[in-house]
Amino acid sequence: MWEQLKPWLEASARAAGSFVAEAATQVGRLLLIAWEVVRPVVVFAFNVLVALVLIFEEWGWRPLSALVARLARFRLWAMTELWIAGLPPYGALVALGVPSAILIPAKLVGVYLLATGHFITAAIVIIAAKFASTALIARIFLLTKPALMQIPWFAYAYDAFVPWQEALFTRIRSSWAWRYGRILKGRAEQHARAIWFSVGPQLEAGWRSMRPRLRGAWFRMRAVTRELLTRVSPAHRHPPRQLPPPDTRR
Repeated sequence: MWEQLKPWLEASARAAGSFVAEAATQVGRLLLIAWEVVRPVVVFAFNVLVALVLIFEEWGWRPLSALVARLARFRLWAMTELWIAGLPPYGALVALGVPSAILIPAKLVGVYLLATGHFITAAIVIIAAKFASTALIARIFLLTKPALMQIPWFAYAYDAFVPWQEALFTRIRSSWAWRYGRILKGRAEQHARAIWFSVGPQLEAGWRSMRPRLRGAWFRMRAVTRELLTRVSPAHRHPPRQLPPPDTRR
């Protein structure tokens, strides 16, 4: 019985193998054809996405970090930055995640506003929270980078990621999306300068004319506030009782 079935089973196995191989070949060809069709779209989308990331890093991360660094002229902020810069490695890692954790409630408020139909307010809240979080994270990373690089796995990941990022960004900088973004940036800067040159003198003149009025209103408000505090103070309502002079007779 087995001797009779063995040739049939071998032939069936060879036929099944040939069918599977042919099917795999056809599927592979179809996948290659589909990839050749969708490849330009995927590459285009990837280039645009990475270009946007690079634009955000160069035009968002660095300027926001520099903007937060200006706050160091205030004594309390400068002391806080010194304290953050002196944190141990894992304390620095925790400090790096604090801004995101603090701004989560603001982002949740934005999602709630979005769900309730307040689209403009939700967009403003979410964008403001994102910018604030990015600015703080960028500044804290610059302050804590020496401590973070003392963590072995962080240093390994950083050293592996940065060269790959630089190589990728070098390719992106040579793409049309990046070049077009640079053109848009230059045009936006030119429009901003033109608007400032036309509106700036008027704003400065208006501020110079309003400054004495604002200063006078400030002094008047201080005088009224001082007078009100004097009237409602306990010393005004209950004047101190005059004590009799001490008896100097012996």
